[in-house]
Amino acid sequence: MILIVDDDNAVRSSLLFMLKRAGYQAKAVPGPRDAMQEVRTEAPDLILMDMNFSLSTSGEEGLTLLKQVKIFCPKVPVILMTAWGSIQLAVQGMQAGAFDFVTKPWNNAALLQRIETALQLNVPVGQTVGDRSFDRSRIIGKSRGLMEVLDTVARIAPTNASVLVTGESGTGKELIAEAVHRNSRRATQPFVKVNLGGISQSLFESEMFGHRKGAFTDAVADRVGRFELADKGTIFLDEIGDLDLSCQVKLLRVLQDQTFEVLGDSRPRKVDVRVVSATNADLRKMVQEHTFREDLFYRINLITIHLPALRERKEDIALLARHFADRQAEANGLPRTEFAADALQFLERLPYPGNIRELKNLVERTILVCGKKVLEAADFEAQCQYLGEQKKKTDALPWAGLTLDEIERRTILQTLDLHKGNLSQVAQALGISRAALYRRLEKYGIALGNINGAS
Repeated sequence: MILIVDDDNAVRSSLLFMLKRAGYQAKAVPGPRDAMQEVRTEAPDLILMDMNFSLSTSGEEGLTLLKQVKIFCPKVPVILMTAWGSIQLAVQGMQAGAFDFVTKPWNNAALLQRIETALQLNVPVGQTVGDRSFDRSRIIGKSRGLMEVLDTVARIAPTNASVLVTGESGTGKELIAEAVHRNSRRATQPFVKVNLGGISQSLFESEMFGHRKGAFTDAVADRVGRFELADKGTIFLDEIGDLDLSCQVKLLRVLQDQTFEVLGDSRPRKVDVRVVSATNADLRKMVQEHTFREDLFYRINLITIHLPALRERKEDIALLARHFADRQAEANGLPRTEFAADALQFLERLPYPGNIRELKNLVERTILVCGKKVLEAADFEAQCQYLGEQKKKTDALPWAGLTLDEIERRTILQTLDLHKGNLSQVAQALGISRAALYRRLEKYGIALGNINGAS
């Protein structure tokens, strides 16, 4: 049974009608006192409750009710309802143990999806939430840490829960996002990848929501945005920690009610997308530092999956090395490479700050450089020494320690200076289009007026 708690009779009637039409048993009460009576006697499966009641506009009464519910029924999922301007109330509710929040006026389809997700995720461990066999293709390993991750993926994939995948760079976050999609009911629909770290603030709306021809100076044709491309499927928001605050607000709105507006077209468009995000940043710390919105943080991480570093998965290293070696042989028409016992022992002792990506590069390089049928520890050690020497040379460069963005910015400035601001020559020298150069100039705030001969 779903319990509705709202002091607005029209809201209660509307929700009751929607839920019963969707096949749920539902009951509605007007306030906290009646709600607690139902919680004590009926033990609802889910509670859908307003945050503001007639006696209080501050939300304190709603927060108090939520805390009381969590004392009596700590495992019952609670979905909060609040106005868009009071989202901070919902954030406080999430901190107090709420499962999710929606804003009024709500989208029926989106609300029903969240209710279904909450009920599915509340199924006791050991019971199935779907009848699909689990597909873990491309994910190599048998370590306990990885198995725990895959158990979580198998459990939550059939739901519509938003997922946040965390972990160091090179741990395979994209593969986990793909596994979530591949094992979901959306598996036959699009899986759209978006690297948010590569989208400038000025292009965010065009990239994500699309634009109509003539919407802005360079809009020479209609463009379909990433959210529309992902309709009925899954959108993977990689490097979400790199998104600036102004773009976070725009993203939050479309995640909240699954509607957006194409640039140059004021008609709202609805989409049905599941959101999987990934980051190697500490988003909780960013929330505390006010560089990442707290309401967006709660919206994207209904479920958090943390990927262990490769150094915490020692028993997977031999399996991964074998996989990369076989793939290398197949791609280059080489005979199968074997590993001596001391070679595998050597690989298992390495710290791998670059995680799986580093292991892959090491294995592939050693196979190509050595050209041996059986690789030994000495072969890998020699390549590690070579790579270490190359790193020392790199660290000695004047730009060592700079971010890729800063290196790119300085390269553009130097090339502009070399070609006296001639943009066609600069674009040609950098190997990019003139339009791409304009985007980078805007991204890095490089004003052409300060460059002699700019054209």
